[in-house]
Amino acid sequence: MMEEGGFLYTADSYADELPYWLSGPKGPQLAVPYTLDANDMRFATPQGFNSGDQFFAYLRDSFDLLYAEGETAPKMMSIGLHCRLVGRPGRAAALARFLDHVQGHDDVWVATRLDIARHWVRHHPPAGGYRPSAAPKALFVEVFGRIWENAPWIAEATFDAGITPAHDDAATLHAAMAQVMRAAPRDRLKALLLGHPDLAGKLAAAGEMTEESIGEQASAGLDRLAPSERARFTEANDAYKARFGIPFIMAVAGASKDAILAAFETRLQSTPEVEFETALGQVERISLLRLKEIMR
Repeated sequence: MMEEGGFLYTADSYADELPYWLSGPKGPQLAVPYTLDANDMRFATPQGFNSGDQFFAYLRDSFDLLYAEGETAPKMMSIGLHCRLVGRPGRAAALARFLDHVQGHDDVWVATRLDIARHWVRHHPPAGGYRPSAAPKALFVEVFGRIWENAPWIAEATFDAGITPAHDDAATLHAAMAQVMRAAPRDRLKALLLGHPDLAGKLAAAGEMTEESIGEQASAGLDRLAPSERARFTEANDAYKARFGIPFIMAVAGASKDAILAAFETRLQSTPEVEFETALGQVERISLLRLKEIMR
């Protein structure tokens, strides 16, 4: 599996209660350990669970100990579930009771293994960080794909075109990715632009932006607008989209609210073709800043 390099993580491990990095033939490989004990498969094995109560008690006790240990260091509780086993009524009731128990505790994240893997990749990189030429494809796309808002296809195509040690330089890698982006047909480029959120818009209010956009907008103070300021941004966003059919895109990290509003006013005087190109240029600038942050 590591030789092929097509998987973001492996679960072929029972060795720990937290994810960890392995050294693979194509670069770092994340392991998100699985479990054989907190697993409904024990309903089908000798000396396993004989009743839903036993299953519930084992899950509850495991959770309670890990939760207590989590006061000083994060812990992960992996639970193995199979529809054909836990889906039986008596067993499903035990699982429901356990989930109720979990919900009675603060600061608990109930996540899929993929969610956990993506969190670990983002916040706990392997020793030495991420080197593009030493990353398997799945890891490359996960790490470097996020510099382009909701457009992992750019990283995928860049990897497929060939990554060499020269791409371990941020400017060189970005140039290769920007070349892939610019070669895309216009409809795909428009989809790329449409994948960006409004500044201080509905997605921001709902907390549904990417982590990168959340941080960038916060750095410009757009998460702390007064009602009158929010109304001005809403009006500007609506006017821009009505004129150009795309969201207003600007590399706002560190910019002032007044500077952003002034840019709205200036660019609203532009033509659709010029503004389309301006928006793509801003996308390139945003992605380069994000890439430099990852590779610093």
